[in-house]
Amino acid sequence: MPDLDLLLAILHHFFVFALFGVLCSEFVLVRRGIDAAATARVASIDAGYGVLAALILIVGFSRAIFAAKGWAYYEHNAYFWAKIGTFAVIGLLSVPVTLAFLRWRRSGISPTDEEIMKARRYLWMQLALFPLLPAFAAAMARGYGVFQ
Repeated sequence: MPDLDLLLAILHHFFVFALFGVLCSEFVLVRRGIDAAATARVASIDAGYGVLAALILIVGFSRAIFAAKGWAYYEHNAYFWAKIGTFAVIGLLSVPVTLAFLRWRRSGISPTDEEIMKARRYLWMQLALFPLLPAFAAAMARGYGVFQ
């Protein structure tokens, strides 16, 4: 099914790039002096982050299972599992940030500088790990990392 393979590949890449864009926008917006209205906007943007992450998982695993290469290609590839693990770590690092955004929005007051810097550290860690995703994907697509 080349049409399904192409569609899933396009969607997967689009969602990954969109997720990176959302993460970058959060990093830019979460700064000292952010007011309550801006924190509410960031919390709304962050909801999109969660939706995109879920779509990436759904489309990515659909691609791995149903598309041209099939699950047999991916299940024995160290770079595939490294990519999945990195994505999971990025997701775990997003949890404290999401909880902070929700707390800030619920309180209706501006977060402290300390709270902002803590959230930015988590955002920075996510951004630092993100380049590993396409690197692992490129290695995997070229057949590196196969194990039995």
